Amino acid sequence: MKTGLLLVIGLAGIGLFAGCDTVPPGVERGPHNTMAYDVLVDSSPPGARIEANGQIIGSAPLHLKIFGDTDGTFHDFGSYYYIVRALPGSTNQFVQTRVFRTGRMFTPEDHIPQRIDFDMNQPNPYPYGAPGYPYPAYPPPPYYGPPVYYGAPGYYGPGVQFYFGPRYYRHW
Repeated sequence: MKTGLLLVIGLAGIGLFAGCDTVPPGVERGPHNTMAYDVLVDSSPPGARIEANGQIIGSAPLHLKIFGDTDGTFHDFGSYYYIVRALPGSTNQFVQTRVFRTGRMFTPEDHIPQRIDFDMNQPNPYPYGAPGYPYPAYPPPPYYGPPVYYGAPGYYGPGVQFYFGPRYYRHW
């Protein structure tokens, strides 16, 4: 009886002193117990169109609101990556991409940066698109070369089978 009472008191004490991980007071709350982070997105030269997870946000420089976990990392809203792209405003510039991991399915998660800078004159670090992005995330097909000759094709049509006693099959 005393053991059960001590167990109940111990569990109540642990429950009383164990706190919940909540959003700090005075910050904007988001869905799934997240909080809002303000990220400055800038480009050089200014005026590049900024896209976050496939949606156009506006022209750089701008402030992007990202909802993340209370420890400062990206929250998993159903995607492995949070992708921010800068689309060039003039010719001879390159599409720039920044990919952040969200921690989905026990993968590592990245911290939310305070600032994202894009240099539109540098080539894209992902030549075939960002990993996990729906378009074009795979390299072009390689050169196949001349067709290869494998010999005469076999005949796989209907055949006739004769049975000549035990364990002897003849197939034509």
